[in-house]
Parts: sequence; C-alpha cells; structure tokens
Amino acid sequence: QVQLVESGGGPVQAGDSLRLSCAASGRTISGYAMGWFRQAPGKEREFVAAISRIGAGTYYADAVKGRFTISRDNAKNTVYLQMDSLKPEDTAVYYCAAGPGASSRFYEYASWGQGTQVTVSS
Repeated sequence: QVQLVESGGGPVQAGDSLRLSCAASGRTISGYAMGWFRQAPGKEREFVAAISRIGAGTYYADAVKGRFTISRDNAKNTVYLQMDSLKPEDTAVYYCAAGPGASSRFYEYASWGQGTQVTVSS
C-alpha cells in the first residue's frame, strides 16, 4: 500500500487561501486515483475532490466547486488541494486518499493519510 502524509493546514481567516499537500511514499501514485475528503467535528466524512490517475479528470463536491482545485504531480509523488475563498464552513480535518478510481465514495479508497486541520475563522 501507499503511505500518505498531508500537510499545509492551519488557521486562516475567511477569504484566505491555503494549499494542502499530500506526499506519498512506498509506491508511486501514478497507479492510483487520488481524493480529498474532510470531516468536521460531529459530522460524517465528506467528499471534497478527486483526480484520475493521470489527472485528466477532476471532480468536486458542489460545496467547493469553483473555489478548490485538485492537482497532482506524479513525478513528485504528491497531490495538492488549492483552497481559495475559504469559508468558516470549510473548517475540518482534511484527508487525502488513494484508490483504484476517482470516486466520491470514501469506502472505495484503500489508503488514507492522518489528516491535516484547517480552521477558518470569520
């Protein structure tokens, strides 16, 4: 399995931007579709974005469409989530995941990182 480590989270103000990174080791991510999910306190884990193996296809939750951008650099074995125009409701722990296909269903991803906290204050 591929090991994943997220970074880049932190406290920001509403309207700010953050870029999350997900560094992979153990295996190259070129063999995986990659996804970002988030979980806020007291809420279920929810889909944020996904990208196909070679980056040709990207998919977003309605809540982040137009504000977040997922990308990947297979040469660096890293996936990114650029988050712009952040809102307080984006506050959550953000997780990256690797799986066989770009899916919005968390159970279709086999490998997960430990998460990085994003806190957006108004």
